[in-house]
Amino acid sequence: MNGTNVYNPAGDTLGSIDDIMIDKVSGRAIYAVMAFGGFLGMGEKFHPLPWETLKYDQTKGGYVVNLDKKVLEDAPNYDRDSEFLWTPDYGRKVDSYYKTPSHWG
Repeated sequence: MNGTNVYNPAGDTLGSIDDIMIDKVSGRAIYAVMAFGGFLGMGEKFHPLPWETLKYDQTKGGYVVNLDKKVLEDAPNYDRDSEFLWTPDYGRKVDSYYKTPSHWG
């Protein structure tokens, strides 16, 4: 799963899956964390994408999201070197941005 490319509907590569967040109670994937931007790992940002936004495309061997780069540039994200701490409020912010149902009540 890690390293699987993420594409927009036009087939442009947006990034790749760096991690998956699993709900502890249900055991289901709720977010895919996509590495986006940067060059050779420098300036790379991580974007949590609600699992519902991803569709696997066997012909591409990767996930397709109906987003363009501009939407991702403005999306909730964090830097590789930051002391990031996931909170329910942050989860609600991500879900709200992508207009998906929230797992955080």
